[in-house]
Amino acid sequence: MNKSFTKMLIIAGLSAYAFSLPGCSRKQPAPAADKTDTPRTIYVAHTQTYVPYVFVDSKSNSDGFEVAVWKEIDAMYPQYKIEFIPTSDDDLLIGVQTGKYAVGIKGAWSTDERRAKYLFPRNYLGASVIGLTFRSEDAGKIHDLESFAEYSGKLVPISPQSAQYAIITDFNKAHPDAQIKLVPSDVFNIPESYTWVLEKRYDGFFDLQVAYKRNVLDENGPYHQFADKLSYVIYKAVPTWPLFNKAETQLASDYDKAIQTLHENGTYTELADKYFGEDISKYVQK
Repeated sequence: MNKSFTKMLIIAGLSAYAFSLPGCSRKQPAPAADKTDTPRTIYVAHTQTYVPYVFVDSKSNSDGFEVAVWKEIDAMYPQYKIEFIPTSDDDLLIGVQTGKYAVGIKGAWSTDERRAKYLFPRNYLGASVIGLTFRSEDAGKIHDLESFAEYSGKLVPISPQSAQYAIITDFNKAHPDAQIKLVPSDVFNIPESYTWVLEKRYDGFFDLQVAYKRNVLDENGPYHQFADKLSYVIYKAVPTWPLFNKAETQLASDYDKAIQTLHENGTYTELADKYFGEDISKYVQK
């Protein structure tokens, strides 16, 4: 056998033996790292006609204050990619509950029933300003709910299923000497409410500010012709909330951090000014 070849075999054998000794094992290549840089798509469902909170604009784009806030949240978290899904009220509620959507936004108020079905974060999203519509001729006597109660307390009936009903109920509990006449209605919406106030069948209508602006103050509103005969006074703002699927605990936590940042850096106020003309969160009672 060739001496050179024999030498090569000996060296190879020694090398194999050396690698088999304890502490001398060949280092194995590290496993490939999992790719975690792909953002998770978050489906945020919203209703389509609740101006200025959530709506679809003339170009079929998702718009509104609550949508705008979520766009800011999207920009803050590279791990998420938010897609807005315009849909119906029923599909939103069922879809969030079943996990079809991670979040639903609809200018939603908090109720015990909703808190049983959905995950609520610590921080509210927007606010719904509510107050009293009354005849301008009574402006010298009516300037808040207390003075309205003293004047007559005669309020257009409210459906017991409406959150407004609960607000007046709470007001009456807190003001035993200034009661508002709370009459239950068998329908949720009463189109004749403004007319009934003008006809003096009732002296006040507990109304959302956005509805008063749309129906009375807007030049194209159905009751704009009575703008000089009707007045409005704010009672308070009711927080509106995003509805999270019960499993979205991390997303809800990230949302809370983002909302706090948006308040601190002034973005929240800027968006409120854009869509409401003022920061309506100042009307939320702490």
